Amino acid sequence: MTSLPVLGAAMTLDDVEIHRDWLFERQRDLELQSFVDASVLNGDWTPLAARARKLLDGHRGRLGIHGPFWGLTIASADPDVRDVVSRRHVQGIEVCAAIGATQMVVHSPYTTWSYNNLDNNPSDRGKIVERCHLTLRDAVKRAEDIGCTIVIENIEDKDPYIRVGLADSFGSAAVAVSLDTGHAYYAHGSTGAPPVDYYVNAAGNRLQHVHLQDGDGYADRHWSLGEGTIQWRSVFAALTKLESNPRLIIEIKDKAKIPASAAYLASLGIAE
Repeated sequence: MTSLPVLGAAMTLDDVEIHRDWLFERQRDLELQSFVDASVLNGDWTPLAARARKLLDGHRGRLGIHGPFWGLTIASADPDVRDVVSRRHVQGIEVCAAIGATQMVVHSPYTTWSYNNLDNNPSDRGKIVERCHLTLRDAVKRAEDIGCTIVIENIEDKDPYIRVGLADSFGSAAVAVSLDTGHAYYAHGSTGAPPVDYYVNAAGNRLQHVHLQDGDGYADRHWSLGEGTIQWRSVFAALTKLESNPRLIIEIKDKAKIPASAAYLASLGIAE
């Protein structure tokens, strides 16, 4: 990135109603979070999709969604569970097709336990990758067909490289890497993982999406930017080295503070 990046945000459609002017004034990237629940995906979500298209008429920022994740793992060893998880992710990609979204966020399967135990049995690393392929193959194929990218977000990942390898294993432009700054900071503060900027460097140009949230290194706070202790200058110094132009998505609990979060990073001279 050669100039200051323009920040986007993660919102529900109700939040878009409130922050539409902020979103449109700079044509900011948007991640919709109205399609994560099974009750939505199993029901008739077409009215929600129609509402999204109407609200975003004239929006020229990049559009994505957060995919389903509640109670799901993309690496289940149970084939019946995998069938459900696979179907959920295909449903998410169908939402993307309906609203013109070009990115869907999914959760990494790697846990804190994984870090210490994946090499306990020689085949365990490969088994996780194999199960992820079985789970996501239909969603990846559909994503390829519609020009959408599935980005794998770190959750408990202590190793910043492991989900990068998972994304690469698909050998598809439709699978890339996401970074959640608060999750990385939790892993750093509570499990001994590297600092947040190391996660940026580990992903390199495979990084196509970033959740920006602040925290204290103890829990998944999703505080407004500037309310925690993440070293934002180091994070953005790492981001400036990339050519992949990742979507920089403010993802905080209090959506009313989205503009203030953007203003905070602007005050540091690192984003707009």
